[in-house]
Amino acid sequence: MSVIGDILIVLWGFLLLGLMGVGGFFMFRKFLKKWPKEDGVSAMDWEEYYIEQTKHMWMDEQKELLEDLVSPVPELFRDVAKQKIAGKIGEVALRKKRKIITQDILIEGYILATPKRDHKFLRKKLNQRKIDISPYEYLFEPE
Repeated sequence: MSVIGDILIVLWGFLLLGLMGVGGFFMFRKFLKKWPKEDGVSAMDWEEYYIEQTKHMWMDEQKELLEDLVSPVPELFRDVAKQKIAGKIGEVALRKKRKIITQDILIEGYILATPKRDHKFLRKKLNQRKIDISPYEYLFEPE
């Protein structure tokens, strides 16, 4: 009986260490995003800047499209993903000196903000929405 109890305690310890390791990994990633880069501003600060500078440029139609495009992202990570993507869309809009966020700007920013490993899912979602991705092929990294 005590051998089984000892094994359970060891397994419980490994489970707790594993869960704390996973949580620590995600906390460390967030910490790195807040760490200032060479220009003295962090990646997260730039995201917030671009969102703040372009929030008046978003029309309801583009907000709904963004919501739909991020819907495959697990709910736990959806807000973080949406902020990163919206920041990249804002950066693209400001770089191109646009007055409003258009579907073209939104899709370009979305592709640029999406990790390469998720491009297959992004293509599938854009095809479901019947959005022609041929003008954006150059934005997808070679696979």
